[in-house]
Amino acid sequence: MSEATPATLLFVDDEPSILSSLRRLFRPHGYRILVAESGQAGIDTLATESVDLVISDMRMPEMDGAHFLKEVRTRWPGIVRILLTGYADISSTIAAINEGEIYRYISKPWDDAEIVLIVREALERQRLLNENQRLTELTQAQNDALKTLNASLETKVAERTEEVREALSELKKTFLATVQVCAGLVELRAGQAGRQLAGHGRRVAEHARIVAKRMALADSDVQNIMLAGLLHDIGKIGLPDDLLDKPFNLLTPEHRALVMKHAGLGQSILMPIEKLRDCAQIIRHHHEQYDGNGYPDRLAGMAIPIGARILAVVNDYDALQLGTLAQRPLKAEDALAFLIDNRSKRYDPLVVDAFAAYITEQNRGAIREVPMRPMHLKPGMTLSRELNHHDGFLLLAAGCSLTADIIQQLIKLETTDQRPYTLYIRQEEA
Repeated sequence: MSEATPATLLFVDDEPSILSSLRRLFRPHGYRILVAESGQAGIDTLATESVDLVISDMRMPEMDGAHFLKEVRTRWPGIVRILLTGYADISSTIAAINEGEIYRYISKPWDDAEIVLIVREALERQRLLNENQRLTELTQAQNDALKTLNASLETKVAERTEEVREALSELKKTFLATVQVCAGLVELRAGQAGRQLAGHGRRVAEHARIVAKRMALADSDVQNIMLAGLLHDIGKIGLPDDLLDKPFNLLTPEHRALVMKHAGLGQSILMPIEKLRDCAQIIRHHHEQYDGNGYPDRLAGMAIPIGARILAVVNDYDALQLGTLAQRPLKAEDALAFLIDNRSKRYDPLVVDAFAAYITEQNRGAIREVPMRPMHLKPGMTLSRELNHHDGFLLLAAGCSLTADIIQQLIKLETTDQRPYTLYIRQEEA
């Protein structure tokens, strides 16, 4: 089903008057309508027609709705299944829910507006699942492209792979690669702000991981929070370009409403992936506020998942410095002051305290650095910051020790891209 092709609905009921009513109700909405007067007739139709959604009556002779929908689930699991039932059919309805795995059941007599809305939402949910599949395939293609690029930087691949293995040792390499590429796709999708946002997801994920460990959370929770940090903006993939380049507080109310949907959309995209369901729940709530004034569900205090409370703090810290949250970018110390000022209001005070303590410790041992172009580098120098490609993906991690081969590859990359690269080297080595 695509936007250009109308969805096909199949109505199954042994009463012609019911089928006529459903046909009259849904035809004005642009759907392609098919009908069947028995469960077997419905099965025969599905064997020859491409159908997106089935609405079946419960009480039918020979094959009732529960049996019919169970057969549909077995043979055509991608079809959305909805049951029409009377109040007296509760036991049969339970069977349909358990065996046919129906999306919803609707009591007779139905409300026209309600049933139309339910069908629209069901089809939209199925569209999101299909979009998730498309993104998974796109991710694999991007992963293959990254392998080609990384072939010229074999030493960096080994170093980066080792870092990833240490951070996510219990995940398979292929699953991790998918998550990393998804995070890169979010940043590459970010319109004119793409260069500005380079590394945002990785910074948020790393800060979130550190805070979670300092708060003595379980290793599984630390992992889910880090993954949520990498993927927290995945729901923005579907937003228009012009909304990605403006600070949130400069958007119109209508545009803010669109942007505010990204947390829920991000959850919907990730929920079908079993290993990311806990991560998806964190993403849904990472814009909730401690005082209950956030979105999408206006949760408050301890009702907000701990991972979402951590993500809210570290995400806003980075966004404030990038200028995507406020009208102008803030310095790191001003961003931290904003978090502290909003302690117990926007943010969980315990999370703010843990993060502020970490940042303060880091600033005491801050590394002095010197910016240098590739042609001035020498083997043995150490990067004080990560180096990102102009398109946003990571080339070299902070702390990487440069070799002669790496320096030559960077010089060639500058020539190929026809754009300068600036690396930051620890001052004592420059």
